[in-house]
Amino acid sequence: MSDSRITCHMIAGGPTPVAPFSHATESDGLVFVTGQMPDRPGAPGILPEGIEAQTRNVMANLRVVLAGLGLTFADVLVARAYLTRFKEDYAAFNETYRTFFEPGRLPARTCVGVTGLAYDALVEIDFVCRRPAAAL
Repeated sequence: MSDSRITCHMIAGGPTPVAPFSHATESDGLVFVTGQMPDRPGAPGILPEGIEAQTRNVMANLRVVLAGLGLTFADVLVARAYLTRFKEDYAAFNETYRTFFEPGRLPARTCVGVTGLAYDALVEIDFVCRRPAAAL
């Protein structure tokens, strides 16, 4: 769907949505990427064990969506992370998460503990991005 203010994106080959939503919405150069789960495209609900593997899968799914939009991790302004085992997984999550960004270029971030996520996942992450000025 698109109008003069908002564009809704579904990315070919992207992660299978677990509910009725777009992979991303966009308006005035800002791109809001839906929270991604740790399953792989084509294998909904099948999750790897452990926070490190699940974080890598979430970030891989986010990379697919970003690439489909012509963006990269360098375009991320804000990340929001949701952990179901916050105390147990926070340190290991951070170590894995940081490897996806260039040193010194980490986006702003909120990380919260939650009581549950789809598929009983350990982690979900969403992004707010900005298109590079040349692409506007």
